[in-house]
Amino acid sequence: MQTELSRKLGIEYAVFGFTPFPAVAAAISRAGGFGVLGAVRYTAPDELARDLDWMQEHVDDRPYGLDVVMPAKKVEGVSEADVEAMIPEGHRRFVDDTLAKHGVPELAEGEASGWRITGWMEQVARNQLDVAFDYPIKLLANALGSPPADVVQRAHDNDVLVAALAGSARHARKHADAGIDVVVAQGYEAGGHTGEIASMVLTPEAVEAVAPLPVLAAGGIGSGDQIAAAFALGAQGVWLGSLWLTTTEADMHSRALTEKLLAAGSGDTVRSRALTGKPARQLRTEWTDAWDDPSGPGTLPMPLQGLLVAEAVSRIQKYEVQALLGTPVGQIVGRMNSERSVQAVFDDLTRGFERAIDRVNRVAGRD
Repeated sequence: MQTELSRKLGIEYAVFGFTPFPAVAAAISRAGGFGVLGAVRYTAPDELARDLDWMQEHVDDRPYGLDVVMPAKKVEGVSEADVEAMIPEGHRRFVDDTLAKHGVPELAEGEASGWRITGWMEQVARNQLDVAFDYPIKLLANALGSPPADVVQRAHDNDVLVAALAGSARHARKHADAGIDVVVAQGYEAGGHTGEIASMVLTPEAVEAVAPLPVLAAGGIGSGDQIAAAFALGAQGVWLGSLWLTTTEADMHSRALTEKLLAAGSGDTVRSRALTGKPARQLRTEWTDAWDDPSGPGTLPMPLQGLLVAEAVSRIQKYEVQALLGTPVGQIVGRMNSERSVQAVFDDLTRGFERAIDRVNRVAGRD
């Protein structure tokens, strides 16, 4: 499971693991992969610094990276309060009515929402980068495509590679033109924000579109044979996210949510705008059904939707309201039916990869 890109980064396996949990990211790097910590939930720079300090102490001098959420175009002078004021009252009432219908309790007086997507905001993301470049990160990934040109240049000045997610060959070519070093071709099957083209089609299209830039395959990958298939399609590695949610190192803060993930099949997800305003694959719940119902008010564009539902999601998670409880996750959830350590996942991936290569050799008559 070695490629030119994995050798360049000094990792044993060309497996890039995206996760919001520092313990999981560190374990991925220790296991021989490349852990990528998601920064979107960090609203305060000192919180990100605290967790990067922790990772520095627990990666055993292995490389790791950071994933941010930044628009390519700068928006000056817009505060979170300005954006909040754009949310229609009718949508606020819809949230209140949906929560009341399911008996979701209020947060305690003075208790702040524990879930808030603000990392998409220009200044929040830039504050994260001010912290990140003080650490020896080796890769900066952006979930919304190419980051602003000055960010790409700043990363390169710090000897940091830049990766950007793409949902089409056209997006991939735009990333290459913007000076991106690695394209993550994320297929329709993936968890979180994703496009409409499946991985089997997208990966070779992206590889051809940006050659010789390296492409990582993402979406619907959770086994060694799928990694082998990605390599056969021209990818120089794989980008895995959902697979780590049921590892023992993941801090989901909800046993009920972990149980839902373990019980879910590959058909139990939906691509919905309910969480952020952009299409994102997640567990299908009565919450996603309510927002996707034509009789409702419909979702708001990003970032309004994320701010609108932030407190509601916190309440649903805190009180573990089963019918509404969900999380971003890809169709690979159907294979996530047991809790395992990150190292055990890697052991399965490497064994499965070896079996797949042997199987191809046998089919081709080369054994």
